[in-house]
Amino acid sequence: MTTPREKGSSIARVLEIIEAVAAAPEPLTPTTLAERLDIPKPSAHRLVQTLEREGFLETGLRGGLLPGERLHALALNSLQTGRRKAERQAVLGQLSSHIGETCGLAVPDGLEMFYFDRVQTNWPLQINLPVGSRTPLWCTASGKLYLASLAPDALERLLPKLPIRQMARNTLTDLSALRDDIARIREDGLATDYEEFIDGMVACAVPVRGIGGELVACLFCHAPVFRCSMEQLLTLVPQMREAALELEVITGGRRS
Repeated sequence: MTTPREKGSSIARVLEIIEAVAAAPEPLTPTTLAERLDIPKPSAHRLVQTLEREGFLETGLRGGLLPGERLHALALNSLQTGRRKAERQAVLGQLSSHIGETCGLAVPDGLEMFYFDRVQTNWPLQINLPVGSRTPLWCTASGKLYLASLAPDALERLLPKLPIRQMARNTLTDLSALRDDIARIREDGLATDYEEFIDGMVACAVPVRGIGGELVACLFCHAPVFRCSMEQLLTLVPQMREAALELEVITGGRRS
């Protein structure tokens, strides 16, 4: 019979495994997890198999462990609910009011960006990308910002696998040009979309970072080009960076 102490220890180990897999820059094997977390290898393999069976983890092509669909859903749901949502909405609302355009937050989800929070401008004419929208990585400001956050070897493995195609008049479909743009974004900490995703739309995005400096979300702003040029949008980046720092405090990435 399992004692309360043993049961609690197993639960703690499960959470440690999930935490380690979610935070790892490269997929970890069960053996590596066991060594890193000081868990007996048979126990680590058993717990990993259970987490895979329940959909919290999945095994990649090279045998490393990746977050599964249920873990993705759990992370997104935790971002979308509770006190922090109200605090995020307050920051986004203040930023949107100052900028006069729609602002929001996006997180990577597979080969797409997922819009999980936004405050929409009150202009009668606007671009409708509601919460829950999924957008490409290669032609959006948030997507390119995420690509720029990847380690160079991870980026090079991913780029050839992206289903790159022409989405708008200025979409970068040449990998060399896209690499150059990503290199600039990595240096500046600022990504732009100048009619690359949707004709007539401009956008920019800045990072919201975690406590270790990792990218946890992308703070974006987008607008119709007839109302706000890219040059005008870029003048508002300092306000976006200030809002990103506030969001880092809310998400626990920075102390207040």
